Amino acid sequence: MMNRRAGILLWMAALVPMAAVWAAGNGGGQPTPQPHYGDVAQKVARVLPTAHLLQYPLDDVISQKAWTNLITAFDFDRSYFLQSDIAAFTNMQTRIDDAVKAGDVSFPFEVYRVFRTRLEDRYVYVTNLLSADFSFNGDESYTWKRKDAPWPATQAEQDELWRKRIKNEVLVQMIGRELDQAAATNTVAAATNPYTVSTNGMPTAVASGGTATNTPPVLTPQENVAKRYKQFLIVIQDMDEEAILQRYLSAVAMAYDPHSDYMSPMRKEDFDIDMNLSLCGIGAQLRSEDGTAMVMEVIPGGPADRDKRAIRLTKGDKIIGVGQGDGAIEDIVHLPLNKAVRKIRGEKGTKVVLSVIPASDPSGTTTKIVDLIRDEVKLEEQAATGRVARVTLPDGTVRKLGLVKLPTFYGTMDKRPNQPGFRSATVDVAKQLAAFNSENVAGLILDLRNNGGGSLREAVSLTGLFVRSGPVVQVREARQIVVLPVPNMDPAMAFRKPMVVLINRASASASEIVAGALQDYGRAVLVGDTQSHGKGTVQTVMPLGSEKFGSMKVTTASFYRINGASTQRKGVAADIVIPSTLDGLDIGEDKLPGALPWTQIEQALYIPVSDVAKFVPQLKERSAKRLAENSRYVRYCTLVRHVQEVNEKKEVPLEINARRKLMKAENEMRKLEDEEEDASKAHGDKEDDVVLEEALNILSDLVTLTGGTDIPMETEGDLRTRMMRIFGHDLP
Repeated sequence: MMNRRAGILLWMAALVPMAAVWAAGNGGGQPTPQPHYGDVAQKVARVLPTAHLLQYPLDDVISQKAWTNLITAFDFDRSYFLQSDIAAFTNMQTRIDDAVKAGDVSFPFEVYRVFRTRLEDRYVYVTNLLSADFSFNGDESYTWKRKDAPWPATQAEQDELWRKRIKNEVLVQMIGRELDQAAATNTVAAATNPYTVSTNGMPTAVASGGTATNTPPVLTPQENVAKRYKQFLIVIQDMDEEAILQRYLSAVAMAYDPHSDYMSPMRKEDFDIDMNLSLCGIGAQLRSEDGTAMVMEVIPGGPADRDKRAIRLTKGDKIIGVGQGDGAIEDIVHLPLNKAVRKIRGEKGTKVVLSVIPASDPSGTTTKIVDLIRDEVKLEEQAATGRVARVTLPDGTVRKLGLVKLPTFYGTMDKRPNQPGFRSATVDVAKQLAAFNSENVAGLILDLRNNGGGSLREAVSLTGLFVRSGPVVQVREARQIVVLPVPNMDPAMAFRKPMVVLINRASASASEIVAGALQDYGRAVLVGDTQSHGKGTVQTVMPLGSEKFGSMKVTTASFYRINGASTQRKGVAADIVIPSTLDGLDIGEDKLPGALPWTQIEQALYIPVSDVAKFVPQLKERSAKRLAENSRYVRYCTLVRHVQEVNEKKEVPLEINARRKLMKAENEMRKLEDEEEDASKAHGDKEDDVVLEEALNILSDLVTLTGGTDIPMETEGDLRTRMMRIFGHDLP
């Protein structure tokens, strides 16, 4: 399959005079705080210090962090403000705490005013710059990662920065157009992807007969770039008071940790829709990141999750454009998140087309086009699935192994097990295990990759399918630590065979609790990315009173493994690392600015039920030898390394031949990614990816090394006796 690539940010509207642009906004008027905003700020000042897990006061330390968050929210790559602007703002670095307590919300409106002025200046500079031709022959480079760079000291320094920035965008579009036009001639690709590329580099819908429809006007790369900044100018000029307050109080909340947040009334409405899954869409949780709508999670059972094509939406992707049906794609760069989300949502059965910067190429050198049919998230698509896999041994015999894929930890909270409509991840997995026991499988893989969590109750009870008694997780609240034990369960539900648990960087929260507990009990070998996601915190939504005041989302608790280690930031480490393309990306709690630190508490009283860790060195040795001889894995590693290298680059060349070579290489890697997807499907009913394929081999080796011995399942009485004998303590 040929992957359709467009250059970064390919826009389609014609240029308009500057005066017309200003008229399209709020006419030059400046937003001002509403009378009740002071009350909102004071409520936030009261809620955060008392409700947050850390119980940390709203003081100068928080103020400095909030200041940084606010400035970054406006100028994330440090290219619009001058150092003189930042110097003028510094008087508020240690005063935001006092201002919020006093109900003074004037500071963010001043930051907005200065930012808007700078943006208007940049727009004039960009339009003038784009009126002249560029030379792409010199040995220049552009630094696209500027989050830690200094702000420009002078106007001349800023102009030079922007000259390279605009030159880069024009160059990418020129080369991207070359590649896209070549791809558009590939009839096989056109048959598998209903989008081709017009002469201006933008994707347009293709009818079943192959004729392009809704062809947009042909624009030059310069005109397309100019459109981007015109769009951004309009967005900023149209920013209302609520949006500015949202940025300010969110900056304060996120000074405590990145998951705490202020939600304005409109933001709270969007949040409720996402949590209740009550409105049709693409099935993805988004957050604002560098002026884009970044995919935080792909919701199991949603349209994006059900899309199994090679070119699909994945965690870490950044959505920069949205098209409705067969219409043109609209630029949403720098559009407020709530407005971007409303464009992505829509009626069930309607088509939405997304222009996306892939997570594997965050520099934006390439983009991908993803079309989805909006739908509701279906529970059945979230449910656990199981199958029997078969591994051929060296002597020719076939060993049967069980495989359970669990997309999320779901559970019906308002129904009992005997009531209609009740669903439980634990019950569904238990049914799969019973079927495996009846087929006498020799071992089990529990696949928790891309499982973002869910019900804590289900995580605890599911662990009880493999460990009969003892603690599962420790939950630290502000004033106490609660130990959650395995519930009393039917012994017939238990599975006693050797286990492998698959994890990746997208395995989070409840997934980390289960994986960590099974590792601590010596019950399973963990295989996959270097570590899991590392989200070890719990958030609670708290209304601020009147509906017009909005709500706070506050981190109120954290998880700890039974060995005393937090899952925060470090997640759960794999025993045997077989990295996916996610492993080298900026994905995970440890990549979030302001993430709470890793900590440790006393371990809970528990006794391992087995010691599979002693087999890990042998398993690693056998796996390494096997993978070195696996041509498919060698090719897969090439892709993984490329993704990691691209993510580490901070600069890109501005010389046309060097850049053309780089973009062609990126396209070749995309083809390799597509080929790997095809290779997975070629395995027939198994549809095993290369990591799962090797995990099955590792599990088979584990069965051999353990002799296939069942894990003893102690009763609670047996465990209490052992605890008293070893520790002199009973179960907590």
